[in-house]
Amino acid sequence: MMQQRHLTASNKADVSRFQGVSCHLVAFFLSKRFSSRKLLPPNNDGSCQKPHPRHRLHPKALRRTSRRGSSAGMGRLSAVVVAMVVLLVVVSVGEGKKKSKEKVCNKGWECSGSKYCCNETITDYFQVYQFENLFSKRNAPVAHAVGFWDYHSFITAASVYEPLGFGTTGGKQMGMKEVAAFLGHVGSKTSCGYGVATGGPLAWGLCYNHEMSPSQSYCADDYKYPCTPGAEYYGRGALPVYWNYNYGLVGEALKIALLDHPEYLEQNATLAFQAAMWRWMTPMKKKQPSAHDVFVGNWKPSKNDTLEKRLPGFGMTMNILYGDLVCGQGFVDSMNTIISHYQYYLDLMGVGRESSGENLDCAEQKALNPSGKSASS
Repeated sequence: MMQQRHLTASNKADVSRFQGVSCHLVAFFLSKRFSSRKLLPPNNDGSCQKPHPRHRLHPKALRRTSRRGSSAGMGRLSAVVVAMVVLLVVVSVGEGKKKSKEKVCNKGWECSGSKYCCNETITDYFQVYQFENLFSKRNAPVAHAVGFWDYHSFITAASVYEPLGFGTTGGKQMGMKEVAAFLGHVGSKTSCGYGVATGGPLAWGLCYNHEMSPSQSYCADDYKYPCTPGAEYYGRGALPVYWNYNYGLVGEALKIALLDHPEYLEQNATLAFQAAMWRWMTPMKKKQPSAHDVFVGNWKPSKNDTLEKRLPGFGMTMNILYGDLVCGQGFVDSMNTIISHYQYYLDLMGVGRESSGENLDCAEQKALNPSGKSASS
């Protein structure tokens, strides 16, 4: 059965333009064959005007002129007109499809002058001075990764995941909240702040880029990602990666030989941020959400999730990243510290902690993946 198609305003404009050009083509054809003395422009709706009676040819004149020239010439000219009309149809339809596929920007992302020009980048709302405010003590003399972390490395890594929605899902407000949430995890896991630290304990994020004095090499038997002789798989990076199987998994995703060279995560800040963003954007298992999904609202909990108090929000990001190492244990310090960094960054970015969102903690959530392998554990 044929489906009815409704014309959009853009399609109607294309049809009108096509009809107008067609009128000129027909008039041109008639003027050449029948010596019509006047070309009439199309009507406003694109339809062709009928000539004034005084411009119409007498039937006898039509018969006389129709005998002029050869039928072959008539055929050639007709073929040219038909070809031009077909070409106009193809161009018109192509333009209509192109316009219909153009993405209209989400509110707040529009460039000046066009709703189709989108400036969906984190740099649009998160600039170098804000990064410096969030991590103001990272290059203090007592920090352990002086000169390693910087804004450029963060933005370079983010550019890989912006097209996938990192920091660009929804309007700018949601983008700012997601960046604050991600960095809240990063800051809490790389902080060397303490209660009486200068500037407060929350100002010391990105103090580390690797675990200090590791107690073990974190090498476990694994068929797919066996340990490389001499390599140690202690925590490294912005969201520290532990264990050989996690280095192998992350390295495979990023196409970097991290299983053979785990030290890359403490030698390249862009790679360290990129590994953390991959973890944020990637579900642990199939049919499970990522931390990104549960934060921006892409995930709807099942009945079982609801019964186990797993609900969308910042709390669920901790559940996905750390499981029962942090969640389901009440209001423990390991959980509270992450929340504090998130809210602190919201304040510094001008969003405000009052916009933290619902389901901020995971104190009573049952772990989505209990005591299993986690890339950040």
